[in-house]
Amino acid sequence: MPQRRSHVSSSAAQSELAQALAALRVDIEAPVEFPPEAIAEAQSASAPAPDLDLRDVPFVTLDPLGSRDLDQAFHLERAGAGYQVRYAIADVPGFVDPGSAVDAQARLRGQTLYLADGNIPLHPRVLSEDRASLLPDAERPALVWTFALDAEGARTDFRLERALVRSRSQLEYVSAQASVDRGADEHLALLREIGELRRAQEAERGGASLNLPDEEVVLRDDGRYDIERRHPLPIEDWNAQLSLMTGMAAAELMLDAKVGVLRTMPQPDESAFDRFRQQTRALGRPWMTGRYGDYLRGLDKSDPLTLPVLEAAASLFRGAGYVTFDGRLPDGDLTQAAIGAPYAHATAPLRRLVDRWSLAICLAESLGETAPEWARASLAELPALMQESAQRASRLDAETINRVEAALLQPLVGHTMEATVIELRGDDRAAVQIAEPAVTSTAPVSAGVAPGATVRLRVTAVDVSKGTVELEATA
Repeated sequence: MPQRRSHVSSSAAQSELAQALAALRVDIEAPVEFPPEAIAEAQSASAPAPDLDLRDVPFVTLDPLGSRDLDQAFHLERAGAGYQVRYAIADVPGFVDPGSAVDAQARLRGQTLYLADGNIPLHPRVLSEDRASLLPDAERPALVWTFALDAEGARTDFRLERALVRSRSQLEYVSAQASVDRGADEHLALLREIGELRRAQEAERGGASLNLPDEEVVLRDDGRYDIERRHPLPIEDWNAQLSLMTGMAAAELMLDAKVGVLRTMPQPDESAFDRFRQQTRALGRPWMTGRYGDYLRGLDKSDPLTLPVLEAAASLFRGAGYVTFDGRLPDGDLTQAAIGAPYAHATAPLRRLVDRWSLAICLAESLGETAPEWARASLAELPALMQESAQRASRLDAETINRVEAALLQPLVGHTMEATVIELRGDDRAAVQIAEPAVTSTAPVSAGVAPGATVRLRVTAVDVSKGTVELEATA
C-alpha cells in the first residue's frame, strides 16, 4: 500500500520537538509511574491454573513490529467444509485482583497511551509486557474462544474456556503480508481465506469499515521523528475480523446473561446520509443508492478523491460509546452500526480497561455461573472511565502530530507549496493535505474551491511548542 514519510532532520529542530513532546506528557496529566505497591502486586500476581491444556496448539500472534503487550493469539484450521478458529486472549481478569493497587491504577488510566517514543501502559510492564503477555515460546494462561464456522464463514457455534497456551511465533504485519503475497505461509493463507469470508459476512449484516489511512508519529533509531501515513494492509483487516467476531460473541453472551457492557454506535440519521450524499456528488464520486458500507468498500484506494470521501464519511461514524446493564436489557437498538450487530470490547484486556469486565462476565456465563460481584458492582462506572481515557488519548494523538507537523514545516516558513483540499470547513477555510512534507493542516481557501482541488499555500508562521501552523493562500 502507498506510504508517505516525512522527517524532522536538523538537530536543533529535533531538540525543540523533543522538548515540546516532553511538555505534552505533563500537559495531558496522564499518570506515568506506578506506585511501588502496584509494581509489587504485578510481580507476584498469578492467574488461576487452567484445567484445559492447549500448549500443543501452535498459536501465533500478529501485531505491529516491536509490540510487547500481546493480547491475542490465534490458530486456524479447516474443519470439514468449514473452519475452526481458536482465539486466545491474555487472562488479565485472572491476574488482576479487584480492589488491588493494580486494579486502582488501571481504572485511573483507562487504556494504554501510545507516544512517539514509547507508551504509558494500562498495567505495570512486568504484567502487560511480560507475565500476562502472550509472548512466543512462553506458557501463559489465556481465555480461549473456539469458533466453528461454516463454508461461508458464518459462525455456527462457539465456546469460551480458560486454558494454558504457548504461542509459537510473534508475527508482524509487514513481513506477514509479504509472506501471504508470496504464498509462503499456509496458516496466514487461511487467515486471508477466513478474513475475506468474514468481510463478506460483515457486508451481509450491513456493517461498514471506514479504513482511513493511519497517521503515526515514530521515533527512528537515529533520533529523527517521522510521520508515517499509510492505508492499513489487507492482513490487518483479516486479523481485525477475528477480533470483531469475538466481540460479537461476547455481546451475545452478556445479552443472554442480562449483565454486561456493550460498545455502541447509533445508525446515522437521514440528515447525515443526505449530507454525505451531497458531499460525494460534489466530489464526483456520488453515492446515491445501496448501503453506505458497500459504497465505502468499493472505493479505489489509489484514487486521489478517496481520502476526501473517507473524511466526509467520518460524520457517519460518530456517537460511539458504552452502555451497561444488569438484570434488564437497555432500551433501544443495541446494534453497533458500523459492525451491524451488538458488539463488546473483549479482545485487548492488556491495553483497554473495559475488556477485563467483558471477559470476566463472559467466562462466568460460559461456565453457567453468575457474573462476578466485583464486575457487577462497578459496571456503571465504566462508561465515564472509558470516555475520560478516550478523550485523553485523542488529545495526545492530535497534539503530538500537530507538534511534529509544525517541526516539519519550521524550515519552510516563507516558502510556497501545493496542497490538496480534503474537507471544507466553513466558507473560506479547509482541511488540506500537503504532499511534501506529509502534513495535514487547516488553511484559508478561495470561495468556490471544492474538496479534491489543488491549492497553493505559503507557510507564514510556526510554533513547535504549541503545535500551531499558519498558512496563507497564494495565487
